[in-house]
Amino acid sequence: MIHDYRPGDVLRLECDFTETTVTAVSRYHVSVRCPWLAADPQAEGICWNGDRAMPLPAAREWEVFRTEPAETELRPGDTCRVGMPPTVVHVQSVEYYDPPLVTGLLPRPACYVEVLRQGEVYEPGLEDQGYAFDPAGGEPIGIELLFRPYAFLEPGDEVADRDGRAWRFDGAWDWHAFDGEVSGAPVWPLALLFRGGEPAADEAEGVDGAAEVARATATGSHAEERERWTGLALAQPAADQP
Repeated sequence: MIHDYRPGDVLRLECDFTETTVTAVSRYHVSVRCPWLAADPQAEGICWNGDRAMPLPAAREWEVFRTEPAETELRPGDTCRVGMPPTVVHVQSVEYYDPPLVTGLLPRPACYVEVLRQGEVYEPGLEDQGYAFDPAGGEPIGIELLFRPYAFLEPGDEVADRDGRAWRFDGAWDWHAFDGEVSGAPVWPLALLFRGGEPAADEAEGVDGAAEVARATATGSHAEERERWTGLALAQPAADQP
């Protein structure tokens, strides 16, 4: 199954809390028995012990899964619950794998979605800033798409704006003007020129992308689309960072 996520999507994630047992506690992590995943017996050189490490404050790691009671209250042998409270995130990147990755766990992931928490924007100098998960994995994560900026466009679409400038859309905040100017943004309404390398008028029968783009941009603006995203992500697009 192909999961349709793309950078810029704002998602709400949630996973029901499930009872488990604490197996170990260290300075930086509390390990609990993972109630959902299974070891991959055919993964050569990778032997998973069945535990999931939950960070303590000293680890300074972001983890979307949590325990009840809190990790700081747990000791080896305790019974607790592990799950994910409703958490709003925004997608930083999506990676697909064919064949699926061998990680030592089942199912083997064919896709990883990397997300950032509300209020955070991607910083290239930071390691392990985001959180990556398999949307079709064994963890029963509920995923709700709250907002997709420019949902009516596909990466690679070419459009003309109200001022007659031609643009290529490569992502929510990744626009390239064909006149070479690096500043500015497309002025709505927009007219779809090319999709998938073909003129918009030659799209498949029953799929009128040009009409959809025209309808979607008849009112509103790039700034309003950006403001809606910012209001949900509680962050500025990475393209706006100095």
